Amino acid sequence: MRFRLSPEQRQFAATLHELLGGADTAAAARAWAAGEHDRGLKLWRALADVGVFALLADEDHGGLGAGPVDLVVACEALGYHAVPGPVVESAAVAPALLTGDRLTALAEGDLVATVVAPPEVPLALDADIAGVVLDLTGAELTGVGTEPVRSIDPPRRLFRVPAAPAAAGTAFDRGVLAVAAQLVGLGQWLLDTAVAYAKQRKQYGRAIGEYQAIKHLLADVVTRLELARPLLYGAAVAGDTFARDVSAAKAMATDAAVLAARTALQVHGAIGYTAEHDLGLRLTKVRALAGAWGTGSFHRARVLR
Repeated sequence: MRFRLSPEQRQFAATLHELLGGADTAAAARAWAAGEHDRGLKLWRALADVGVFALLADEDHGGLGAGPVDLVVACEALGYHAVPGPVVESAAVAPALLTGDRLTALAEGDLVATVVAPPEVPLALDADIAGVVLDLTGAELTGVGTEPVRSIDPPRRLFRVPAAPAAAGTAFDRGVLAVAAQLVGLGQWLLDTAVAYAKQRKQYGRAIGEYQAIKHLLADVVTRLELARPLLYGAAVAGDTFARDVSAAKAMATDAAVLAARTALQVHGAIGYTAEHDLGLRLTKVRALAGAWGTGSFHRARVLR
């Protein structure tokens, strides 16, 4: 099968990159990590205005009635720009769980939703600012902890919420698909940034990108991303019918993003370790998302079964 995004989907991706490219998402993420949400919620409203949270809601509730491919297009862009907040939970998971006025509010951007789904998702992301906390049955949960659980990725503010385990289904798989798309987007940003740095950083009178060793490192990342992306979009085309495809996409997207993170750090050297460099935001986010909505071991076992 030959797959290609439609002109509308390509335009949607371009719109998101233009919006987020000028929004200083790095500053929003740093503020979010400090518990200051105003900048991030302003960005949330802008994303709602272009339809990100309406994608999977039906038209009767103010949604666009779009499909998983459109969700992947959006989440890949959100990952590329490291947008903070429970975007996966609100854009991908909650539309399968909410009904009525709650679903309408979500689609219009007036409701921020988050989800807890033990054992794979034991903590609720940004439950302190969410208007509703859900489990995989669609039940609204209470009893949010007052102190966030520390994450390796500071903008990911996690909270303990009492919830019983629930069977994985459509809502869970959409969350997995969305996180996989974020990881591919993150990997692409890391690659683009490493390539740009390799072209301008000089050693011994030559740009480091001219050295064969650097070219090989970057080429390996390109290959890994190009292998992950068809699995990601293949899972999206399969829709809500093949959990195996979604798990395969998550496992491959994680491997690609981790390699991109390691390589980008090698190319940048010591500057990549600094908190002031935007590379650091992506390094920690890749590490956190690698285990979000199921670890690599969980998803490989799921494919095997």
